[in-house]
Amino acid sequence: MRTLRGNMADYRRCYVPGGSFFFTVVTERWAAILGNDLARNLLRAAFRDCRQRWPFRVDALVMLPDHLHAIWTLPPDDADYSKRWGAIKKHFTQSWLAAGGNEQPLTDSRHRYRRRGVWQRRFWEHAIRDQRDCNIHCYYLHYNPVKHGHVTRVADWPYSSFHRFVENGTYPPDWAGDPETIEATGFGNNVGQRCAFARPTKRTIWNLV
Repeated sequence: MRTLRGNMADYRRCYVPGGSFFFTVVTERWAAILGNDLARNLLRAAFRDCRQRWPFRVDALVMLPDHLHAIWTLPPDDADYSKRWGAIKKHFTQSWLAAGGNEQPLTDSRHRYRRRGVWQRRFWEHAIRDQRDCNIHCYYLHYNPVKHGHVTRVADWPYSSFHRFVENGTYPPDWAGDPETIEATGFGNNVGQRCAFARPTKRTIWNLV
């Protein structure tokens, strides 16, 4: 079974009050329970409930069948994204199971700690360093459905903030949409790789929301 990181026990999270962060959150055993309208609506409700209690800004998000990527910005005096992800996972899990959604078989450990088989317990985060770092991770996030073979054009994946970026004038509608161009540039094979056609237009990503 794949896990999010090889040795999470040695990992130390970076907490920066008011910081922006890139996250990867994965379903239990990489089960393909996301990427559908029910999951999207329940996740939206979970985010809305969490933001009412502990505000934060969602700068970008993409939901794939077995994981999601997001970029958040926290309030100036707050660094507790772990509390927020815990609340979102709990809210989604309760709503998902109540709606008849499936979960993975529960281990003895999950039974003991009353955990459900919907999400991996941990997640991965990266503290955004500057504008360029933010842009790079937005590129990676929005290109992810193509990278994993779910669609051939970014615009064809509905569960993504890419469409909001187009509405805001940040990306053109055909951003990264030509498979031949993507293959020629290698875009999508490396989070840190950039190419000319992928640059945003009209405004920066940093202040989108």
